[in-house]
Parts: sequence; structure tokens; C-alpha cells
Amino acid sequence: MAPSERREQVIDAALQVIVEQGYAGVSIEAIARTAGVTRPVIYDHFPNLGALLQALIEREERIALGQLAEVIPGPELAASADPVALLGSGVRRFLEAVTSRPPTWRIILLPLDGTPAIVREHVETNRSRILERLKQLVVWGTGDKASELDVELAAGSILALAEEAGRRALTDPRRFSPQRYEAFVLAIVGRLAGRA
Repeated sequence: MAPSERREQVIDAALQVIVEQGYAGVSIEAIARTAGVTRPVIYDHFPNLGALLQALIEREERIALGQLAEVIPGPELAASADPVALLGSGVRRFLEAVTSRPPTWRIILLPLDGTPAIVREHVETNRSRILERLKQLVVWGTGDKASELDVELAAGSILALAEEAGRRALTDPRRFSPQRYEAFVLAIVGRLAGRA
């Protein structure tokens, strides 16, 4: 196996251990066992457990943010879209991203006991960034009525509802499908927007 592939395999094994056993179960030995390699193989790629966990956090953050960038367009890209349709399809696409990589989103949306501070800090920093993008979209989507709406509360509510939808999609994907949520959002937001 090429070194880059082996490195990814080790990171994948670390993620699997975290999801299955929590952070308390993470050790070089547990990761090696899950990856089907020896401890020295892991040390060939990472000097210690902390460096391995940092690489895991950075990779999963990159993946999640990449998925979100495709789901939450900037206002300049959304300019020609219908706000109601954009929100409905955005929720569906977000949940499709969540269900396409459950382990990534589990460590973000379903934090485990003993989650290290660095992981919580990364999640909160990125949550703040996403909230700012949502505020911009709320302003764009409400147009000349933006002054009548508490943009901060609206964006925060969208984020909270999306996160709850993500948690439900992770824990009961058959019952809470992306399509079900899209239909719900289109119905509710359509009514709020005055569409029958």
C-alpha cells in the first residue's frame, strides 16, 4: 500500500474506533487492531496519538466544509434561485451529505462523551461560519422584508433545525429521509411565503 493510502487507512481506523467506542476507547493499539496493522506502522505516519487525532479532525473538517459549500451557496450564486426551492433543496442536499458520510457527521452532530476540547472548538468555529453564511442567505431570501425579520434568530433557527434533521437522519435514516425533510420544508416555507 502506498504511504498516502496507508495514512488514510489509519485515519479511517481512528474514526471507526471513535464512532464505535468513543474517545475513551481511542489508543494506538485500538487503531492498529482496527486497521489490521502493527503499532510501528502507525508510528511511521504519526509521531503520537495527538498528531493522528489532529490529522483526523482536519480531514473530517475539510470533508464536511466541502460538502456544506456545495449545499449553502453564497448570495451571489443564489441570486437567480427561488428562495423557497433553494431552502428545500438545500435541506435535502445537506441530509444527503450527512447520510453519505455518517462517521464524519456523527462526530459533528452527535458528540460523544469525552469529546476533546479541540474537536469542540473546531465544531463551534465552523458552526459560527455557517451561521454567518445563513444570515446572508436570509437577508437575500427575504429581500426588502429583511428589516422586518430578526435575521440572527432566523438563521439560528435554520441552523438548529438542520442540525436536528441531521441527527435524525443519522439515527433513523429510513424514517427521516432527505426527501421527507425536503417536502416538509417546501410545505412549511411555502405557506409562510404565501404560497398555497
